[in-house]
Amino acid sequence: MSINWFPGHMNKATREIREILPKVDLIIEIVDARLPYSSSNPVIENFRAGKPCLKLLSKSDLADPAITQQWLEHLQKDPTVRALAITTHQPEPMRKLADICQQMVHKKRDRATTITALITGIPNVGKSTFINTLAGRQVARAGNEPAVTQRQQRIELGGGLILIDSPGILWPKIENRNSGYRLALSGAIKATAMQEDDVALFAAEYFMQAYPEQMKERFKRDDLPEEGVPFLETIGKQRGCLGSGGHVDFDRAATLLISEYRGGRLGQLTLETPAMAEQEHVKVAEIRRLKEEEKEAKKKARKAAYKAKGQK
Repeated sequence: MSINWFPGHMNKATREIREILPKVDLIIEIVDARLPYSSSNPVIENFRAGKPCLKLLSKSDLADPAITQQWLEHLQKDPTVRALAITTHQPEPMRKLADICQQMVHKKRDRATTITALITGIPNVGKSTFINTLAGRQVARAGNEPAVTQRQQRIELGGGLILIDSPGILWPKIENRNSGYRLALSGAIKATAMQEDDVALFAAEYFMQAYPEQMKERFKRDDLPEEGVPFLETIGKQRGCLGSGGHVDFDRAATLLISEYRGGRLGQLTLETPAMAEQEHVKVAEIRRLKEEEKEAKKKARKAAYKAKGQK
């Protein structure tokens, strides 16, 4: 299943980000600690062109701590990137944001110095909640649904730090199928853009592969199936997700699993590792290469056909 969601306001926001980038000192990109690769916008990466970037791994309290540490080390292999795991339940690291930004842009601290940072991230990654926590007051709209913020706003935080808050944006085409599922599972894509049973099947099989003991503990079973369909049937029967004739209602079972994951009730689970991301990145690059070759071949065929037609 292909999952894509790119409404008109995201296209407008992407253009506005590109226009304002020359005027900012650095980029703060908030990614989901459970899927740092899939939740990092490749469009922003292309735009920044070496500009310093602070990657904040939000919702780290919901992620696997050991894998989060792997991600922090992996991201900081890029000398222009600094990474920090954050959660609104422990706001102390956020208070150091102004100091971190100054270190990254190499500006001396004085009363006249200001640092302008563009803060961006995918929908529902916790960007507005982070800004409100940092400011100590509600300055950005926050909600549990994606696409709450739909226009840029300038926020002066004090300490010489100015934030340009941009709407949560995705990118026009999610080429990596697994990333699409992960984004949908995390809540970054509206429910109308996906089929919950497909997302739940993806989740069930991944959870049983990566976190079988947590699944068995959560659902109190020693014999949970590894395949997606029997897994959903098993937990559906256990939790009373039944339709007419006593058959499992797959839609209800799917909603149950997705809801439990998003609420953190399944435990601290991360959907991808740096090693997985590197492998998938290579596959996406190969897909792009093959598409370009196919496009070029069709172009040459059209030219040859046009030339042959003209010689008749």
